[in-house]
Amino acid sequence: MSTTTVTRRQKADAIRALSMDAVQRANSGHPGAPMGLADLAEVLWCDYLKHNPQNPAWCDRDRFVLSNGHASMLLYALLHLSGYDLSIDDIKNFRQLHSKTPGHPEYGHTPGVETTTGPLGQGLANAVGMAAAERTLAAQFNRGAHTIVDHFTYALVGDGCLMEGVSHEACSLAGALGLGKLIAFYDANGISIDGEVSGWFNDDTAQRFAAYRWHVVDAVDGHDPAAVAAAIDAARAETERPSLLICRTVIGFGSPNKAGKASSHGAPLGEDEVALARAELNWPHAPFEVPSAIRDAWNAVDAGAAAEQEWQARFDAYGREHPDAAAEFTRRITGALPADWAAHAQKTVAEVNAEAADIASRKASQNALEKFGAALPELIGGSADLAESNLTLWSKSRSIRDHADGNYIYFGVREFGMAAFVNGVAAHRGFKPYAATFLVFSEYARNALRMAALMQVPGIFVFTHDSIGLGEDGPTHQPVEQLATLRLLPGLSLWRPCDAVETVVAWRLACESVDRPFALALSRQSLPHQPRDDAQLDMIRRGGYVLRDGGDGGDGGSDGGGGGEPEAIIIATGSEVALAVQAAEALPARRIRVVSLPSVDHFESQDDAYRESVLPPTVTARVAVEAGVTAPWRNYVGARGAVVGIDTFGASAPAADVFEAFNITVKRVTECVEEVLART
Repeated sequence: MSTTTVTRRQKADAIRALSMDAVQRANSGHPGAPMGLADLAEVLWCDYLKHNPQNPAWCDRDRFVLSNGHASMLLYALLHLSGYDLSIDDIKNFRQLHSKTPGHPEYGHTPGVETTTGPLGQGLANAVGMAAAERTLAAQFNRGAHTIVDHFTYALVGDGCLMEGVSHEACSLAGALGLGKLIAFYDANGISIDGEVSGWFNDDTAQRFAAYRWHVVDAVDGHDPAAVAAAIDAARAETERPSLLICRTVIGFGSPNKAGKASSHGAPLGEDEVALARAELNWPHAPFEVPSAIRDAWNAVDAGAAAEQEWQARFDAYGREHPDAAAEFTRRITGALPADWAAHAQKTVAEVNAEAADIASRKASQNALEKFGAALPELIGGSADLAESNLTLWSKSRSIRDHADGNYIYFGVREFGMAAFVNGVAAHRGFKPYAATFLVFSEYARNALRMAALMQVPGIFVFTHDSIGLGEDGPTHQPVEQLATLRLLPGLSLWRPCDAVETVVAWRLACESVDRPFALALSRQSLPHQPRDDAQLDMIRRGGYVLRDGGDGGDGGSDGGGGGEPEAIIIATGSEVALAVQAAEALPARRIRVVSLPSVDHFESQDDAYRESVLPPTVTARVAVEAGVTAPWRNYVGARGAVVGIDTFGASAPAADVFEAFNITVKRVTECVEEVLART
């Protein structure tokens, strides 16, 4: 066999064989979709996809997102055959511990994987964010004939992706934004785990996407390369609307007894059926064996290197004519901060501290956006139809719908889609994305927040109206358990600042983050400024610090103020820090330390010596105060301590009345301090 005699079908069958072999060897996985999609994928990857296997991070590559991530062997086979750093041994280790081929694709783990997928629909929403990032970056940097940003975003989705609600949110937004370089392939094989989907999913998908203002190519034969190519050509020619290509495929194609059936979806075919499929496909080769001629036909290393070299020549020409823009583009793509960032950020924090303003932390957040947005053109984001409440608009905000080179996104009431969109923008690179809604509605976005933490992409999530302090909207809008549950997400940094100063520090750290998402929980109500010395100002970044110490005269001081070891410690976050300070002042005869703990995860990451200097183990008289569920704080106060919080839902009333009704008051905190002192 020579390269001149290799057919498309043989190349596609290599995907089928590797997929069924890997799943069979692992005795786990999903062979059906990779076998059904092999013909389509061969056309896209061999004839259209712009990528460089030797440099998976090349900034102007096309993005390929496998939204139905259970079909991971399709992607792994494509990466392996194309020449990425994914060996045949990696394919053999599919779904094994510490392998480069986990059950679902993982961003940052396997070269060539653009985003972590598996929770259905989210990959499609990520792709919407990637396509928006490409278009906006192109508008910001392309100059006349110099085109340095010009790539497509391709997404492969299944029935499950389109059933999930996040697909409705994201695709509606994509249509509103007119993302013409987003092309989605719908694998319309009609089968899911439970069988034929017609009994529970009989939408007119073509009409649905047409209503979203997408360009739709219906009834594409997914096993006919010419039909697939014609559909892709039509989609690439459409520049004003995203495209959906509805491709009819047979799940488990090539399996004599399981093709077209749910039995090929999520389980190995079985040794006997694999042998029958080999015969059906005329694939006489041993498991995991791909003839060299077929490998040569797949190999994209030389073509990928040439594509990047051609781009590099264009970028070099761009740099000669627009050196400042080229340097800025490089900075943003690599994720570096401006050279003057540290000085600017430090000055901003000092200015906010000097202003000593009593304002809501949501307003302080908007002020931080104003300060940092001017220094970071890569900041891009918006709100889920709550801009006037979240205060995400700032003076230089410009909608990307109305201005191609803008920096603001009106997400509409689409919290889940919004958060997944942000993950896609962050994974694309070139921007620092943020998104906002009420804290209680973080529940709608929850799984996308989890994916952000799992992927370690540095999106910024702004959650305002952070407690029962929002008042009259009542328990449906008053978060109670959300702070606690968000703190449980590994890799998510949650900040609940107590005033404008802690807010601007949290924003600074969020802007500086390169490997973790940040969530900011901000108040609706005004919060009093807390005086600090320079040492305390610097310690905010540690996530927890001594704000007031008994014996220091009530004016702060990070060294204990000469009062010796405190008798009791009050730990508080957010709006309750002011309440804790008032409670300490109401006990002048006691040496009471007030600890502000805006970020539990940052505080816990500090060394033992620092944490024990803030919370000495010898001081067991402790009271924690937060307008949320109390259980997590038991770890900090111990068996002898007390927690002032709320373990029921809230109520509709003015904020002050709600706090009084739920006994989150200075009086209650002082009583708790005296009670714990009596017990120790």
